[in-house]
Amino acid sequence: MLITIPGLLDPDALAGIRTSLEAVGWRDGRITAGVQAARVKSNRQADLSTRTGAELHRRLYDAITGNAIFEAAAQPRKLSKLMVSRTGEGEGYGTHVDNVLMGSGDTRIRTDISFTLFLSDPQDYDGGELTIDWAGMVHSMKLDAGSLLLYPSTSLHRVETVTRGERMVCVGWVESLVRTAEQREILFDLANLRANLSKSLPIEAPEQLALAKITANIRRLWTDS
Repeated sequence: MLITIPGLLDPDALAGIRTSLEAVGWRDGRITAGVQAARVKSNRQADLSTRTGAELHRRLYDAITGNAIFEAAAQPRKLSKLMVSRTGEGEGYGTHVDNVLMGSGDTRIRTDISFTLFLSDPQDYDGGELTIDWAGMVHSMKLDAGSLLLYPSTSLHRVETVTRGERMVCVGWVESLVRTAEQREILFDLANLRANLSKSLPIEAPEQLALAKITANIRRLWTDS
């Protein structure tokens, strides 16, 4: 399931994050890639270990985890540490699959869902599409700045070579409370149905109560404790 969340960052938040990125250092992106992925990765990553970097990470993390659509679609148990990458002319990230496990100790997660939050306006660079090979189809995505894409970590994907300008994104991974994509899709559909019903029916309406019961009991069956 591919889910697009437009405008996750509003223009003010996006401007503040871009300003903060001007104050961080950058390093070779291959240091965070697996052995196979490092061979096809060519970009730079922000150093988020400084005070400025940590504050930037917090703002991005809060914006992503505080989004209702992200919560409903991903059913997150844990998130990885976020990364901010910068891909300039001639750089990209060849076809790869994400590592199954990321982090260590208490921060280790199983990667069920990957996400990319676009920070650059699409007209500011050529190339740089996120291309996903999935379900017998090829999807090339280049979203507006501030928009986020959720996609399965199980998929082969790549970042096409940037031929003009610079592509800047925030990326991360989710370990979901709900193991399968099919189950998450059903719960997401139920959440959307409940949101639409709320426009015409009060929360105490029988239809709303029945839907709340169905959703809760499905989650009991499918949620890892």
